[in-house]
Amino acid sequence: MFEREVSITTRHGRMTTFAVCPDEQGQWPLILFYMDAPGYREELKNMARRIAKQGYYVLMPDLYYRIGTVRFDLPRREETMSAVVKACIQHAMNREQIIDDTGAAIAYGDAQAQVKEGPVGCVGYCMGGPFITWAAAAYPDRIKAAGSLYGVRLVNELEQSPHLWIGKVEAEVYFGFADHDPASPRDKVEIFTRAMEDAGVKHQVEWLTDTEHGFCFPERGHYNPVAAELVWTRLFGLWERNLG
Repeated sequence: MFEREVSITTRHGRMTTFAVCPDEQGQWPLILFYMDAPGYREELKNMARRIAKQGYYVLMPDLYYRIGTVRFDLPRREETMSAVVKACIQHAMNREQIIDDTGAAIAYGDAQAQVKEGPVGCVGYCMGGPFITWAAAAYPDRIKAAGSLYGVRLVNELEQSPHLWIGKVEAEVYFGFADHDPASPRDKVEIFTRAMEDAGVKHQVEWLTDTEHGFCFPERGHYNPVAAELVWTRLFGLWERNLG
């Protein structure tokens, strides 16, 4: 694999980003990878590598760059660390910031010789789950396939609530949820699903059996390999249909 850590210039500073693609001749569709709350780490880089091996150029930005370099030692997570994670979430879950960062990442990708011109895909986990809606709504001419796994706060009382923006999405979208997950209540997901139906968004919503929040992460306690592999199948099918 060809991989490196790059620094993407945004309106707010320099955004550390992991870039990876096949190390062979060719051009690859761009995939944007939106991190979860525990942030930029090797576990997510390994997931980005798996995407790249299927024939994609993946960019995974550190979305906490505005507050400096934030790295969590997850095996040692306890109450005080969790408080810091929550503070970072509050900082990062900002629609305008995500739109700016997405635009910078797409522009960087467009300038790379290994990136194929045309449609872009994306995926977001947990905190990053709603980001795919904001991004696809802001760049409908570019983002054509978007996946969200156990996304949080898809429906809330704020003006930036994703369900209020889903009508601007022109991408095909996939939303996967754990069937035991208080962070993604079924009633909220039903509201979000109705918003997609009303807007005519091409979508699939799936509840994964016998799973809990975080089931896609191989280094987390709730990892469910059967469900995680099914999700990979869904994502790769989504991108293959829409990105070529």
